[in-house]
Amino acid sequence: MQGVGFRPFVHTLATRLGLAGQVGNDADGVFVDVEGELAGVQEFLVALERDAPPLAVVERVTSQAAEPKGVDGFTIVASASGGQRRTLVSADSATCVDCLRELNDPADRRFGYPFVNCTNCGPRFTIVRDVPYDRPFTTMAEFAMCTACSAEYHDPHDRRFHAQPTCCPDCGPRLELIGGNCAGGGEPIAGAAELLLAGRVLAIKGLGGYHLAVLASDEVAADVLRRRKHREDKPFAVMVSDMDAAGKLVDVEEVGAGLLSGRRRPIVLLPRLADAPVAGAVAPGNRQLGVMLPYTPLHHLLLAAVGAPIVLTSGNSSDEPIAYRDADSIERLDGIADAWLTHDRAIHIRTDDSVVRPFRGTGTTLRRSRGFVPEPLALPLAATRPILACGAELKNTFCLTKGRHAFLSHHIGDLENYETLQSFVSGIAHFSRLFDITPQVVAHDLHPEYLSTKHAHKLDDVELVGVQHHHAHIASCLADNGEVGPVLGVAFDGTGYGSDGTIWGGEFLLADLVSAERVGHLAPVAMPGGAAAIRQPWRMAAAYLDAAFAGSPPKELLVQKRERWADVVSLGRHGVNSPMTSSAGRLFDAVSALLGLRDTVNYEGQAAIELEQRADPDERGAYKAGTSSGAGPLIVSGMDLVRAAADDLVGGSAPEVIAARFHNGVVDAIVGTCMTLRDTTGLGMVALSGGVFQNLLLLDRTVDGLQDNGFRVLTHSRVPTNDGGISLGQTAVAAARDQAGLV
Repeated sequence: MQGVGFRPFVHTLATRLGLAGQVGNDADGVFVDVEGELAGVQEFLVALERDAPPLAVVERVTSQAAEPKGVDGFTIVASASGGQRRTLVSADSATCVDCLRELNDPADRRFGYPFVNCTNCGPRFTIVRDVPYDRPFTTMAEFAMCTACSAEYHDPHDRRFHAQPTCCPDCGPRLELIGGNCAGGGEPIAGAAELLLAGRVLAIKGLGGYHLAVLASDEVAADVLRRRKHREDKPFAVMVSDMDAAGKLVDVEEVGAGLLSGRRRPIVLLPRLADAPVAGAVAPGNRQLGVMLPYTPLHHLLLAAVGAPIVLTSGNSSDEPIAYRDADSIERLDGIADAWLTHDRAIHIRTDDSVVRPFRGTGTTLRRSRGFVPEPLALPLAATRPILACGAELKNTFCLTKGRHAFLSHHIGDLENYETLQSFVSGIAHFSRLFDITPQVVAHDLHPEYLSTKHAHKLDDVELVGVQHHHAHIASCLADNGEVGPVLGVAFDGTGYGSDGTIWGGEFLLADLVSAERVGHLAPVAMPGGAAAIRQPWRMAAAYLDAAFAGSPPKELLVQKRERWADVVSLGRHGVNSPMTSSAGRLFDAVSALLGLRDTVNYEGQAAIELEQRADPDERGAYKAGTSSGAGPLIVSGMDLVRAAADDLVGGSAPEVIAARFHNGVVDAIVGTCMTLRDTTGLGMVALSGGVFQNLLLLDRTVDGLQDNGFRVLTHSRVPTNDGGISLGQTAVAAARDQAGLV
């Protein structure tokens, strides 16, 4: 309710209906005392939900009768403090139509002002220091409103009535261009555009941190940015001025258009057009392109001045968190950026761009951050005590929970980086303060070396709940869909610590929110060199070929790293620094390396992504994976898939055909295993989760195959299927166990 213009809306509504009373913020949200004729009061209660402001989310309206006080008029009163906080904080929202009109109107006093905002748009979460959401508790506190802005702020009929970030050129933040040898004659936007058009790298301060930008069509500039940023292959996102400009780069269908133009303004992954005027270095070898529309007035002004799409990627060097403090950005981005387009409104908490894509008529989230956070998610089962879930090691998020409200954090990143770990710790403290949550139960991964797990064990006066990684994936999918289970869970990812101490990743679970039983998995194979096999997929190809051909693979295949092949195979056979894994991610890596697509990777999942990109979408042939059963879980043979792929490769089949047949074989293996498990469990609902299911080809065909065989299928939409959703699954499990008295 706070930060969305709800109090002004209530004031206007009550005044229109001839009612008296008051409205204000307190620890619970918004309180209203209203009195008047019965018909007017009844209409008021209905309109509170029916006509709420665009950014408002009304969960419920509760009311009780009271004796009239006989007051005159309706007023907005000062925010009350104290008591337990139960109010919510709004996510940052893209510039609204009314503010854009002012931005582009030469007669308006905010014409060309890069910080125009109102109750319906602008910065929220990234500038909030504390609640209630009032200006003194935001980073706008240092900007005293001028007479004109103050008049708007106090006028109940104005769009900026009690809009906390209200400002104008006379009293608000100011833009500055640092570096660039005074390009643009001292005008920051013109100078920034001039630099971009000249092929320079520009650092731009956004809502949640700094971005790095170059002209998207400039091959040299994009390559320079890659080299300076040490980001060899991972795709860059592109910002375009409007929907027409997006349509020249990607195939924008109805769902994609809705995701692009909504108030959240995420990066949207869409099919790239063959003739898109984008440099090859922007998204090398990728059929999709991440595009987004401007979400701040600054972006609108800059895109208009440049007149062409720009790359807009996180302001950091590879593997570091995004820079968001001004001095830090100058230091960390020195040597990457040629100039800085910055301003003096502080960012309180770093927040990366969100990433989504269309899937089956709706959107599915790959990274949930700016525009979504900190809006809560509803849990299927309410938490009886406050919970902190610490998440995973990679793509970390944390989650704080009170009642049914699960406050899933913004994207934190990989905790192996020290600054990212500090962001994780400070983020938990910030959320705890904002939502007045002191955890009594703390959920964590079973992996003893995860820094998130170690953080949980350092906390005092809490009860710890260990949640197996793949159980958390399935629980996350259940929570995402408002389900409690039981369900057949298919959790396919790269790495997860199994309850038996081995590395899991290709799992079939019989699960609900309380517990999970491993009822099937991919046949384990050695990871020669341990973590080195993740960075060098050819090692997994060696291990899989050795297992698939009983130590005698076709000699034609032994061309990769020939001088080290025998040594690596020997490591795997003797178990020297070669843990066994059932990982689906490593299986995809092996086939990618087998086809010569990717021997080593420069970012997580690269080999599997390139395998998906290479697959012929029209090929319907499928390799067959055998399944063995006994007293324990079903064992699905990934070696069979590798052997079939190797035979086809030796026989001269094209890599595109082999990649497609492999994908189809994995789909058939999933569907067949689920059908077998349905016969023994009676369950007809399947939940799909884990980073491997970011693969659209695999996900789409798996859903089709399961549905064609009578299953109800749950997939992710609101939270990532990758490890970014783990903390939600952990908190759902902890809440269910606590409610069942198992904590």
